Amino acid sequence: MTKTSVEEPQKDAVARRAKGEFVRGVSGFRSVLGEDPDFPAEAGRYHLFVAFNCPWCHRVTLARNILGLQDSITMDVAFPNRTMDDDPIEPHRWEFNPARIASLTGTTLPECTTETGTGQNFRLAKQIYDAEGSDEASVPILYDKKTKRIVANESADIIRMLNAQAHALGSAMPDNARPNLYPMHAELTALRGDIDVLNDQIYGGINNGAYKAGFSSDQVIYAQAFQTYFETLAALEARLASDDRPFLTGDTFTEADLRLFPTLYRHDPVYYVRMKLNGAKILDYPHLWRWLCRIYALPGVADSNSLVHCRQGYFGRSWNNVVPLGPLFPMPYPQAYAHPELAE
Repeated sequence: MTKTSVEEPQKDAVARRAKGEFVRGVSGFRSVLGEDPDFPAEAGRYHLFVAFNCPWCHRVTLARNILGLQDSITMDVAFPNRTMDDDPIEPHRWEFNPARIASLTGTTLPECTTETGTGQNFRLAKQIYDAEGSDEASVPILYDKKTKRIVANESADIIRMLNAQAHALGSAMPDNARPNLYPMHAELTALRGDIDVLNDQIYGGINNGAYKAGFSSDQVIYAQAFQTYFETLAALEARLASDDRPFLTGDTFTEADLRLFPTLYRHDPVYYVRMKLNGAKILDYPHLWRWLCRIYALPGVADSNSLVHCRQGYFGRSWNNVVPLGPLFPMPYPQAYAHPELAE
């Protein structure tokens, strides 16, 4: 499988974190579904563990829905807040607990599930890793229900594998109707190159850039991430405006669009405040706004996530656990995503 992820350099990571920089770690499970003999591409065999507030998980749920894999790949959804300090197993971990109450709504979240993939009814995602002797604890996880093993936990790898093996994995969509997020045809080398360049730009400036801004405790590091984030947004706006193209590479929805969407979906209602990215809203970029609405309207996209989970997960971890109720103008989100004309 071709390279899928842009991994952040880990050199001096401890010292960089001590200075206030957010440094993302590297995922350890990197088997290739359909190429590794232990993990053949089979319908009904694989399972996803995700959290809807996590943008890296959102990549995976988007791919699952857009590729028509909802019925052939089962999925569990964690509660958007981590476990508390007094958790009997371990604090600050992803938890599969559908009975937990969200402070935003005062009730349970209907999308949350128990853990059903391993057969062990684990409560914490960390326990899935513990069963393999790993000290990792992140989601998403692509899991093999047959061998009871983790296949992969790098979102970029997972979406590339789901796309490449969609037919064998049991997609409900006909081959000629299903999007091909990263076409491998020889005549599309230039398109793949375009996607690769966009992936690098989007990861560094937008996906990871949002976290560099929001979770850094150093003013200079934050300011650099803030500037790069909005410079990248401006470049992407100009790209779409250059010929009024519907998607980043032209007329076709690709992996680059999929990887940008989760961050921009969160920007106005969450990141503008929580990640201190208040330079502008996506609504202020008319071509990006219409692009966002265009993708939101695709079959399966709206069902792939929840802004209730996003708000609860990001603000519910803040110092006072109070979740903002807005924005309400020009209308509440995500309802606004059904109105591309708002940016006219």
